[in-house]
Amino acid sequence: MHIAWLGKKSPFCGNVTYSREVTNALLDRGHQVSFFHFASEDGVAELLSNGDRGSPEGWPDCPEVPIPCLYKSTIYTIPTFSSSKVLARSLHSLQPDLVHASLTLSPLDFLLPEICQDLDLPLVATFHPAFDRKLRNFSSGTQQLTYQLYAPCLANYDKTIVFSQIQREILIKLGVPKSKVVVIPNGVDALKYSPGPSLIKQDLQAERLFLYQGRIAIEKNVESLLKAWRMADLGPGCKLAIVGTGPLKSSLKASYGTEQGVIWLGFIGDEQRRIEILRGTDVFILPSFVEGLSLSLLESMACGTACMATDVGADGEVLEKGAGVILNANRVTTELQTLLPLFRDHPELSIMLGQKARQRVLERYTLNRNISQVEQLYDEVIKQGNDAAYGSLVN
Repeated sequence: MHIAWLGKKSPFCGNVTYSREVTNALLDRGHQVSFFHFASEDGVAELLSNGDRGSPEGWPDCPEVPIPCLYKSTIYTIPTFSSSKVLARSLHSLQPDLVHASLTLSPLDFLLPEICQDLDLPLVATFHPAFDRKLRNFSSGTQQLTYQLYAPCLANYDKTIVFSQIQREILIKLGVPKSKVVVIPNGVDALKYSPGPSLIKQDLQAERLFLYQGRIAIEKNVESLLKAWRMADLGPGCKLAIVGTGPLKSSLKASYGTEQGVIWLGFIGDEQRRIEILRGTDVFILPSFVEGLSLSLLESMACGTACMATDVGADGEVLEKGAGVILNANRVTTELQTLLPLFRDHPELSIMLGQKARQRVLERYTLNRNISQVEQLYDEVIKQGNDAAYGSLVN
């Protein structure tokens, strides 16, 4: 099967990881993939001059098609006025069996159904935006507006993949037909992300290591974690490592540093290094106000790390029934102030929860399981298109 994949290669975010992992897995299963992604006009020229083969650093070795854009961030993308024509021409030339858009929150998302309908191509979307159905704060309210804006558009896609039943229910309430919304949770490579040796504690001179990994932004609520860490005052043997970058990093780093046992590691692009950090971590903490289904959380769980996360998005669903500790998003600082000393003083608690976390991933959230479900969906969508075409000919 030939899949035209529309996704992101940069800047680094969950959508980027999702696109990389899924397309690599599809290639491993013998499918043909053409990778469409947004690039600045300079980036387009560079790609064309260097050829259209996939880049290194774990990216799929498949043809690339750059789509010109004016701006792209971890949250949204602004394409050029010519982007829809570039996309349509490329799809017409390549003639894939199916288009799969890992939606980048771009105006082009709203044009895709018409483009694919004109070319008689089946269209599948993966809808990533974080959410919190309880509308506890401004961030969650903003995400609800995103769902309201996209629902009429998603009704025109053949199928939309979401990561949890809660997401599916939200979209159905907003008018997307039940038959068009499919739950296929994120998945991780449980062979790659697995327990193993690590020297990270030695490197950071830590007896007990706690970790946050993700964007340093308002919706991630990192400040509440840092306040709890300072108030808990766990002592010199405990370290909190922060992996990632974002708009709040500078201001938070100025207030929380090595004197409080906080170590800012910045963005780490080397996947093996990130895995080593996860393997050596005692407790992973995700204090977000809104989430979808965090890949960082699943990666930590797969490495056998005890996890604490807020009950937003699908993260609470992932940790339910003893696979981790579920935090109230409105009481992160208070709850962590109590829980952090508990994890410091009882290493056996981290070990037990880490084992349960990995078992949960093996049961529900492996990449292999994810890809099998995606393949089944592709077959279904293509069959529906063929049946519809045959029906129109008969009539």
